[in-house]
Amino acid sequence: MLLFVNYILSCDRASKKELPIFNPSDFNPELVDISVQRMEDHVVSNFELINQNGKKITQDNYKNKIYVTDFFFTRCPSICPVMSNNMEKIQKKFLNNDGVMFLSLSVTPELDSIPILKEYAIKHGVIDTKWNITTGNKKHIYNLARKSYFAVVEQGDGGLQDFIHTPNFVLVDRKKQIRGVYDGTKDEEIKRLIQDIKILDEK
Repeated sequence: MLLFVNYILSCDRASKKELPIFNPSDFNPELVDISVQRMEDHVVSNFELINQNGKKITQDNYKNKIYVTDFFFTRCPSICPVMSNNMEKIQKKFLNNDGVMFLSLSVTPELDSIPILKEYAIKHGVIDTKWNITTGNKKHIYNLARKSYFAVVEQGDGGLQDFIHTPNFVLVDRKKQIRGVYDGTKDEEIKRLIQDIKILDEK
């Protein structure tokens, strides 16, 4: 089950060099925790995760950075490999730009150990200084997904399928605001994301 953002972007926004700022009300409510659905001036909350090298990753690692985030799991046989391959393509586009980074969060942290994440990172050409493939406390990741990035649906069965995640790539600006949402499985959406990163980077 894949749910997408129900937000229509203006077709002329690129020419105006301005991107929208997303709030919880701009998303399908099934993706948003009820406690933040009416919140305005939304920013991504602080986080504490562990990356593919066993290093603690927090908001400080992304301070004053533009970054793209997504949710995945290493055993995903369908959309995740496509998403990770596309994230690698975006990484290559901004390889020499220290102001652009990437963040992937596992929705099955109990299965995705650090060695497994490291193997996954190597497979997908992750540059450690650019892209963190992370695990962490499941409740914390769930709260980030539902209250910060709006990228997963709650199943609530208590098992491994607690998360049904979207194929969305979420673009976050230097002020921790969401500035765009893109289908990470589609080439045209990846091109749009690359252009939007460039727009933000010009600000």
